[in-house]
Amino acid sequence: MTTHRIEALADGIFAIAMTLMVLNLALPEAGKGAAELHSLLIGQLDKFLGYAVSFVLLAVFWIRHHEQSHFVKRTDRKHLWINIIFLMFVALVPFSTSLVGDYPDEPVAEVFFGCNIFILGALLLCNWAYATDHYRLVDPSLDPRLVALGKRRGVVTPLVAISAMGLSFINPDISAYAYLFIPVFEGVFEYRHRRMTGGTV
Repeated sequence: MTTHRIEALADGIFAIAMTLMVLNLALPEAGKGAAELHSLLIGQLDKFLGYAVSFVLLAVFWIRHHEQSHFVKRTDRKHLWINIIFLMFVALVPFSTSLVGDYPDEPVAEVFFGCNIFILGALLLCNWAYATDHYRLVDPSLDPRLVALGKRRGVVTPLVAISAMGLSFINPDISAYAYLFIPVFEGVFEYRHRRMTGGTV
């Protein structure tokens, strides 16, 4: 089977999830004074941070899924279900983000969010490993170095999520910043990827 339908479904779910993120941002009723509005905005910094981090993470996941789809030339039923379960957890990100925003000092909320990110990273790794195993769904001419790089790249998100969940029990306020390492590491892997492919996708 071709991959066009799963790519279209993925784009739609990512678009909806990323749009829903902004609904987590809401101010309490305020008076007309600029000072009061300023105070309310400052009080919502945690939610703004959560929105930014989650939006960037969804963007990273979409880019990785898009890149994998470039190399995956066909699909089968197991591959479809891996992607469907992956998209189910993509759709959960707005809720897990709002949970952290509503309970910023609760490790349980951070762990729930961390589990969401961990599962997304693990499923992306599973998606790539399944598709490239014995070149099941990819072109047989695909460079083995790119296959190995994709697997190493896939380990980053689960490891960062585990570290962030551990940090949440020490200091929930700083655990969210750990997720910023994901786009940083993605940039490093992207640089290595482009060196291998001569600047192509």
